[in-house]
Order: sequence, then structure tokens, then C-alpha cells
Amino acid sequence: MSLDGKALRRAYEKGLAASPPLTVSAFAAETRLCLAAVSPSAGENEVEAALKVVELIDLTGRLVTADALHCHTRMAAAITQRGGDYLLALKGNRRHWLRRANLQLADATPSIAERTETSHGRNEWRQAEIVAAAEPLMPGHRAFIRITSRRDQARPLMRLFMASTLMSPQRALDLTRAHWHIENGLHWMLDVHFDEDLSRARKDNAPANTALLNRLARNILQTADAAKVPISHRIKKCAWNDDYLINAITHMR
Repeated sequence: MSLDGKALRRAYEKGLAASPPLTVSAFAAETRLCLAAVSPSAGENEVEAALKVVELIDLTGRLVTADALHCHTRMAAAITQRGGDYLLALKGNRRHWLRRANLQLADATPSIAERTETSHGRNEWRQAEIVAAAEPLMPGHRAFIRITSRRDQARPLMRLFMASTLMSPQRALDLTRAHWHIENGLHWMLDVHFDEDLSRARKDNAPANTALLNRLARNILQTADAAKVPISHRIKKCAWNDDYLINAITHMR
């Protein structure tokens, strides 16, 4: 399950263009469905909203991925207390943990796996290195992971992660790639097919309500047709064909 926030870029009040409202979503990479969404209340931020999203979902046997903003002890505790595991990006906002990760990866002999992929005309090489954490830095912490990637002839890019399970490097490659499904499978679709970034609904609870309705509609469209029909075609078929529309919403509970 991927956890990430998305700004509603034009739903800001006058004079607050630099801080538009946002919605944090939980996205299941395998089913490609949005599981939950929360918009921060007044005085809250993305971190608080993400913690509320975690509280809405049964995480037993599930793994949560998130970016560096959510790599903190409260998130780790919230996930592990609900029976889940985590894979959280580690960057300079946690400089002491970052230094500890680099030292352990340098001193230990990590488990390593490599993979080369060709997609959209690009060649990408990726490598995962995993070492067990000498001591946990937050609840459930068990491993440090380093992902090194290189696209075509560009310079290699290194990313670090903290995990609550000592997984195989092959699984680490899969999970770090799967996290970005929330961008391609949810956020991109909301902007392209639902024009979410262009919405000016901004009064009271309008941004939060429209964001939630957009995600519900997107889930319905995702499961509306077993064939590989573009979402844009499914939207039109729902408008033109009552039988198709009724069939699309029959799975709702």
C-alpha cells in the first residue's frame, strides 16, 4: 500500500496560492484502488492526515510505503500497532538516521540483487542492498535498504530506506518501484481525467468533499470494465449507456 499526499492546486483561498489544500491517499498497488483518503483539518498538515489514513485501514499482513516526510517514529508506531510493516524513504530530514544507515551499509556485507529493465525506450539498471539494523531507530525497525539506479547513461542515483522487515533484495526492488503506482495510477488520472488540479471548489469542506468523490468515482471506473478500455472511454460509456453505468456501480457496498 502506497501512502502519499496530493495538493489541490487551484482550490486555494485568496492570498494562499502557496499553500493549497491537499488530500492524503492510501493506494493499493496490486488492485489499483484508493483505499482511504483524508484531508487535513484546520491547523493540521500532511503528516497528521497520513496518520489518520493509517487508522482507517486494517494493515494486518500488509506493507506500507511512503516518502521521507513520513519517516518518523509516530508513523512507524501507527503502522506496526495495526499489524503492518513499512518501507519508508530516508533522506536528509533525518540526518542522524541517514548517517547511521550509510555507516552500516559501508561496514556490513549486504545482500544484493540487480535488475535491468527496458521500458518506454529507456534502459534502467537497479540494484538493492540490504543490511540488518544493529539496533532499531524507531518502532519495528529491522533493516536499512539502499537502492541504486541508473537510467541510460545518466549518473547513478542512490536512495535509502528504513524497513520493518528483513526482506530479500529482489522484493525490495519490487516494492520501491511499486510505490510510484500511486502517482501514475491515481494522481495522474485525477488530474488528466477528472481535472482535479483545475477545480476551484474551495469554500468550507468543498475541497475535501470533491477530492473524496473523485477518488470514489475513479475506483468505480477502475473496476467497471474487465477489458483494457481506457478510462476516458469508460467515462463516456457511463454517460451514454445506462446499463453500463448500472453495472459499474453494482460492486459498491
